[in-house]
Amino acid sequence: MAWSNQSKEYEKVLEVGRPPNIVRLFPNSKGLIVSGKFIDRALTAKGHAMTIAANGRNHIIIRGVLAAAQKANAAVIIEIAKSEGGAKSYCAVNYWNMARQVDAVLNELGITVPVAVHADHYGIKNENDLVRAKVEVPTMFEAGITSIAVDASHLPDADNLLSSIALNPYIPKWAGLETEVGEIKGNIGLSTPEDALFLIQGLNAHDIFPDWIALNNGTTHGIQDASAGIQVDLTAEVHKAIAPYGVSGAQHGTSGNSSERLRQIAAKTRTTKANVATALQMVSWGVEIDDYGNAILKDNQLVKVPGHGMSEELWAEIKAVGEEKKYKAGDFKNLNLPFENKILSQPREIRERMAKAVEDFVYKLLTEVFNGTDTAPIVYETIMKVKGFDPGLKASRIEDPSEWTEAKIREKAKALAPDTSPKGNFDD
Repeated sequence: MAWSNQSKEYEKVLEVGRPPNIVRLFPNSKGLIVSGKFIDRALTAKGHAMTIAANGRNHIIIRGVLAAAQKANAAVIIEIAKSEGGAKSYCAVNYWNMARQVDAVLNELGITVPVAVHADHYGIKNENDLVRAKVEVPTMFEAGITSIAVDASHLPDADNLLSSIALNPYIPKWAGLETEVGEIKGNIGLSTPEDALFLIQGLNAHDIFPDWIALNNGTTHGIQDASAGIQVDLTAEVHKAIAPYGVSGAQHGTSGNSSERLRQIAAKTRTTKANVATALQMVSWGVEIDDYGNAILKDNQLVKVPGHGMSEELWAEIKAVGEEKKYKAGDFKNLNLPFENKILSQPREIRERMAKAVEDFVYKLLTEVFNGTDTAPIVYETIMKVKGFDPGLKASRIEDPSEWTEAKIREKAKALAPDTSPKGNFDD
């Protein structure tokens, strides 16, 4: 059972466990927003467990996920990707207001489970992106981000590593950190143990110790065929190779995989973070989905379940805009931003059924698939043990920095197999 926000024990955790940016932003809050490091440590401590990293594409999703987390007594992550909530985005929830929305819901609903606020897929695709990131990333932490995924996986291996090294001084040492190797694009351009080792060893040599690594291990983002999915054995092989460096797995593209496959990921790999995006959007809207979390299409069109999700009138309006723009089913995500206010202006009973559908979906994932229940107390215990907002590192430097200069990084990268997979937009 989750603690009450009136208990003396919770007050002690709240007093020392929140990072400086959260204390500054919300000095009177009773919501426990923490570093992503605490979330990873809790799932690692439980063992063979992962928690949801829920893409809060709309406010309703955030409410539903947090309600489910409280019910499951689970530490969770609320996140948004750069394409969803960056400076150029298609969602009203973004890097700069997400923490404010999370904190407001925590206080409104009396939620006491620990929550990290994660900037997912912060993409670095060229030199201009890196220059911009050095300005933008600090503003995100000023706005309440407590964890970040630096994703330069679109670049060649050497530039991926060098970009992460260059950006690291702009990320607080206490914050959760995710890195990525191999774009998330299905069963093409799959990551290898060699790719992952190159990235993690190079970071280690520069005293950078990621909490998570994301791979291209066979899944995709968005609406996909049920025959596609995560390659569990490949994931386990990669995680075994990098085990000495204390890095957990971050599983992207969880929507579209069967519950059994996700249970295998939790049981057989070192994954502690499972991203869920598309399925939550569809559930909140009331779109019909299959057992994999994929939208069920009829004549290549999304199908709304009567009496579920948003009102039938609003759905008709959304469908009309989608048809006018000749959107494919996967493109309907672009309507999050223009329709957020209309979603929030629906009658209370409609908004509540949307949030309850998300709550039920996430609760089932946490309790029956991810093995993520009762991880909140582990975070409480860790905060009190370290008496602060930073649980520390899981690893120490193993690699020799002199072997990982820029020149040697570029030379080492030549030994890796080139990525010959097609280019495309695989951001979220």
